[in-house]
Amino acid sequence: MFEYFFDLPLIITGPLIIGILCLFAIGGLWFVRRHVHSQMNIETHDSHFSGAMVHSVMIFYGLAAALMAVNVSETYTDVSKIVECEATALAVLYRDVSGYPEPIRTELQKVLHDYSQYIINEVWPAQSKGQLAFGGVQRMNRFQSILFVFEPVTEGQKLLHGETINAYNELLAARRLRIDAVDTGLPAVMWAVLILGAFISLTSSFFFKVEDVRLHGIQVLLLALFIGLNIFVILALDRPFRGDLGLSPKPYQLVFDQLMKIKF
Repeated sequence: MFEYFFDLPLIITGPLIIGILCLFAIGGLWFVRRHVHSQMNIETHDSHFSGAMVHSVMIFYGLAAALMAVNVSETYTDVSKIVECEATALAVLYRDVSGYPEPIRTELQKVLHDYSQYIINEVWPAQSKGQLAFGGVQRMNRFQSILFVFEPVTEGQKLLHGETINAYNELLAARRLRIDAVDTGLPAVMWAVLILGAFISLTSSFFFKVEDVRLHGIQVLLLALFIGLNIFVILALDRPFRGDLGLSPKPYQLVFDQLMKIKF
């Protein structure tokens, strides 16, 4: 059920996350000031101890949230590079097979043409939903069976064939990494720490003896807003292929438009 949130528009998830935390902040602060402060005999001088405790809680929570934010940011960047590497390897491979004699040249180009269309039109919509599409295996097997049957005769053909095989292997490696990245993301236990830590951090800020309730409320709301923004950023980047910030098939589209579209 939690996976559903990754597919929601950011204009919905952002206000939703911040709104929930702000409502909890106001409601929790009202309850604690009304029912807990008097029962616990909290005085102004107790704020020194409460402040130290809140400071400790926020340090640990801030460290955990920062590590998660760095992790999802680096993962998002790495997956983006993988996509670009696969598209680049596809372009290089198409250029290499263009030097083969007929009829194998057209056969290899046709397979790469179909593979590019498959990536753009079928793989990407599936990836944007966190799903895998397996039709690429048959296309790569078809390409390999045609390529490996070819027997180079001249020295130039031998060199070209070797470079083509290297480019093909690079394409396979990048493709494998992209597939592995489809379901990448923070483990559920880390999300639990992030969310529960947010509520614990906000709760710890309620136990202060502040005479002006407006000042107390403003400070707690600002804290809720800042925590909500951090959670929102982590949520937006945690699944590289999903949501409004999901990676697009633009690198493949550029290769297709510039190299393959005119040919077929």
